[in-house]
Amino acid sequence: MPFTVKGQGPAGQNPLLADPTIFYYKGIYYLYGTNGHNANEGFTAYTSADQRNWFYRGIVLKKGTSFGTRGFWAPQVVHYKGRFYMAYTADEHIAIAVADSPLGPFQQQEIKALDTSVKMIDPFLLFEKDKVYLYHVRLQNGNRIFVGEMNKDLSAIKTATVKECIHADAGWENTANAKWGVTEGPTVVKRGRYYYLIYSANDFRNPDYAVGFATGTSPYGPWEKYSGNPVLSQQTTGNNGTGHGDLFKDAQGNWHYVFHTHYAAATVAPRRTALIRVTFEKTANGEEVITADPRTFHFLNVVQ
Repeated sequence: MPFTVKGQGPAGQNPLLADPTIFYYKGIYYLYGTNGHNANEGFTAYTSADQRNWFYRGIVLKKGTSFGTRGFWAPQVVHYKGRFYMAYTADEHIAIAVADSPLGPFQQQEIKALDTSVKMIDPFLLFEKDKVYLYHVRLQNGNRIFVGEMNKDLSAIKTATVKECIHADAGWENTANAKWGVTEGPTVVKRGRYYYLIYSANDFRNPDYAVGFATGTSPYGPWEKYSGNPVLSQQTTGNNGTGHGDLFKDAQGNWHYVFHTHYAAATVAPRRTALIRVTFEKTANGEEVITADPRTFHFLNVVQ
C-alpha cells in the first residue's frame, strides 16, 4: 500500500518534489524539495507524524525574502544553535536562510548567496565536533562534488579549505559518455571511523540516473567508491531517473532514503517523490555497505 499525503498540495496535486530531503525533529517528519509545480517561487513543505499520512504546509521560503530569482533547488534543513537553517540552491548559487520553525518562514536579513567564484549547487551541511562542513557541487569541468569548512555562523566558506571529493569517472556514472560528467546530490553520514558520501550520477534526465556511495576516514576523504555501485537505480525501483535524495533516520532508528524518479517512462518532469528503506550491512570481509530494499519502495501520493 503506498504512503499517502492528506490535504491539498499546490494545484491540488501530489508533492511532486525533486531533490527531496526529510528533516526529523521532535516527533515530526518535515519534507522539502525542488517544487515540481513551480521551482521559481521558493520552497513548500509537508509534514507527517508517522511517514504514512502527510500534510501540505504551504510555502516556507518565498522568493524575495531570501536570495534568488529562479531555480530554487535541493534544500536541506538543520537545527543549529537554537534556530533552523535552510541551505539551498537558487540562480545556480548556494544561500542559507534562517527561521524559528521548521515551517519557516526562512529568510535572510541580508539577501545574498555564499561568496564564491564559481557556480555551486546541491548543499549539504555536516556538523562534526566543533566544525561545520559544506558538501556541494561545483559546475566546473562537469558537476563535481566538493567540500569546504564553513564559518561557525554559516555565513561563508573558508576558501583555503575547499577540496574536490569525487567526479564522474566510473562507467555507471556516465552511461551517455557525455563530455560534461555529473556527480551531485551529496549526503554525508559518519558511522564508526568511516564517512559515507552518498551521491547521484548521470544527467538527471537520463533514465540511468542512479545512486552510489564512497567511503573515507575524514570529512575530506580520500574517497573510495564502492565497487558494487550503484546501490539504488532503475533496476531497484522499476522507474527511470532514480536518485538525488537524502538519507535520514526515523524515530525507531531505521535508515531511509527519500529521492525522486521521473514522472513516467517517457516523461521526466514533474518528478515524483519516493521513499525506500536502506541498511548498513556487513559483508563477508567485514566491509560495511549500504543496501536498499526494493520491497520497501513506494511513492508519496495525495488523497483526492
